[in-house]
Amino acid sequence: MDISLFLPLLFLVLLVPLFLQARKQRKQMTEMQTMQNSLTEGDVVITIAGVRGTVVDASYEETVDLEIADGVVTTWLRGAIRQKVTEEHAETHEAETTGEASDAPSLEKPSLEKNDN
Repeated sequence: MDISLFLPLLFLVLLVPLFLQARKQRKQMTEMQTMQNSLTEGDVVITIAGVRGTVVDASYEETVDLEIADGVVTTWLRGAIRQKVTEEHAETHEAETTGEASDAPSLEKPSLEKNDN
């Protein structure tokens, strides 16, 4: 096989996945920006820091105010909002915090004692 035929094929094999990945990332970025721009009061969100809160004021262009506890309101950049919490996600979180989740990993500490049987 001649190398002049192999090089275009090699470039095609390497460039097509790069193009598809860039396209996928661009689509995810636009979906994220759309979600962040569509936030309204009452939406429950999770930030990139893992803080869960309720949007109390979304009237500003670049920021949103989140209530993270009763009476505790903080201001966040819209870009710091990672996701809106859906009802399904909220039910899962509630089950985990009340201890109803049966498949939750155990957090017991291992024993440091040696068994010399």
